[in-house]
Amino acid sequence: MKKILFLCSLLLICFAPFIGEVSMSFSEIFKETTVTYKVFWDLRIPRVLLAFFVGGILALSGLIFQIIFKNALITPYTLGIASGTTLFTAVSILAFPFIPLYIPGVLGSFFTIMVLYFISKKIHANEIAVSTNSILLIGIALSYFYSSALMLVFYMSNLEENYSIIRFTLGSLDTIGYKSVSIVFLVSLIFYTGIYSYKNKIKLLLLSNDTAFLKGLDVHKTNLFLLVLISLCVGISISFVGPIGFIGLIVPHVMKLLYKQSADKLIFPVFFFGGVFLVVADLISRNLNTASSLPIGVVTAFIGAPFFVYLLVKRNKN
Repeated sequence: MKKILFLCSLLLICFAPFIGEVSMSFSEIFKETTVTYKVFWDLRIPRVLLAFFVGGILALSGLIFQIIFKNALITPYTLGIASGTTLFTAVSILAFPFIPLYIPGVLGSFFTIMVLYFISKKIHANEIAVSTNSILLIGIALSYFYSSALMLVFYMSNLEENYSIIRFTLGSLDTIGYKSVSIVFLVSLIFYTGIYSYKNKIKLLLLSNDTAFLKGLDVHKTNLFLLVLISLCVGISISFVGPIGFIGLIVPHVMKLLYKQSADKLIFPVFFFGGVFLVVADLISRNLNTASSLPIGVVTAFIGAPFFVYLLVKRNKN
């Protein structure tokens, strides 16, 4: 079952560049003089690759967050990290348009995650681990603050800047060429390698922070490394595609149900199927017979919001 799903997903990724409003002739994708060649190699292939690597980063970051904070509902999106990245990017569009967007994206993500971590540690200074309830409440408070600040940015910006900020907040995988894809691929490689190298430490965190501490793991140092790595990689990813939500919530839970293994053994499946999920969401967004592609963030929200409610109901029943 798992092998069949994996092979079907690989085939889907291979055929995804051929699916779209403009039909593709296989013989023409290798003729440099045709429009099909340009659409396929300069638009479709980069878009699918970007979707795959960003989806993998967001899904795996959700899994690691849920391990660190011992809460199945925590993701970069629900903690306000996406909101922080969006605000910093919007400020950059308004005040520093000459700066590449991944710089404010990283700063916003890093600032948010450090505020979440250190405030929660301050509140629970004598505990080995940060408090899940505290981190959620701080995340909600930061999200409200960022939303209010974003409204102020909208008020201060002109029509053109407003349009750019709105387009960014809705999420988009529009890209031309391989520059963005190359950066995101490098980030995803660093991210996956960093998480995989901490596989044994993550396994200890799954037991409990107290047990991990008794077995010799420096829980604070491990959590801090993972949080910094996630903040940098998620910040760069979001700066290219906008705040795409719920991938880090849906994919880890589905993988746990499908594989029925501990989270430390789900690093590759979560990354891979996170990428596949965003590729599928992108196929939906650009094949709806609308005047333009539906923003990718809208598609993931339509799928993810009901799933989030389902998890809340299931959690309360348990």
